[in-house]
Amino acid sequence: MKKIILIFIILASSCTFEKPTEFSELALNDSAFTLSGKEVTVKEILNNYKEKKIFIDVWASWCADCIKALPSVKNLQKKYPAVVFLFLSVDKSKKSWKNGIKRFNIEGEHYNFPKGMKSGDFVDFINLGWIPRYIVIDELGKISLFKATNAADSSIEEALKSSI
Repeated sequence: MKKIILIFIILASSCTFEKPTEFSELALNDSAFTLSGKEVTVKEILNNYKEKKIFIDVWASWCADCIKALPSVKNLQKKYPAVVFLFLSVDKSKKSWKNGIKRFNIEGEHYNFPKGMKSGDFVDFINLGWIPRYIVIDELGKISLFKATNAADSSIEEALKSSI
């Protein structure tokens, strides 16, 4: 019994429930692609929207949960028109990614991580194990919401409403 308790204590103390407020340098230097095929870093993407609130939707065209969540995301877009809606696809196929944007009429800023959801410094940093995944960045460039997997999660609206 003592061994079980000791193992539990070690496991519990080794788990981190940290909620980072900024991306690591490795994550910021990871590459993505624009719709026109230009390679850019995550840092360059975020710098395009400095001093704006950013809603990040990590998704893929093959992800049924991502597609089911789109009406909720589109409602957020209507409710918060000043927010930048950044769609980061983990589709390995650029053709599928672009077709998904058109097919599901996804409006916003679009980038693709063609390594998929299991490889790359950005997806490693956010510990991507499930999509869709939502992140909110405040006007100072800080992560105000690190992890939400449901577009109707009240924490998303709280992060979008909050002002600095």
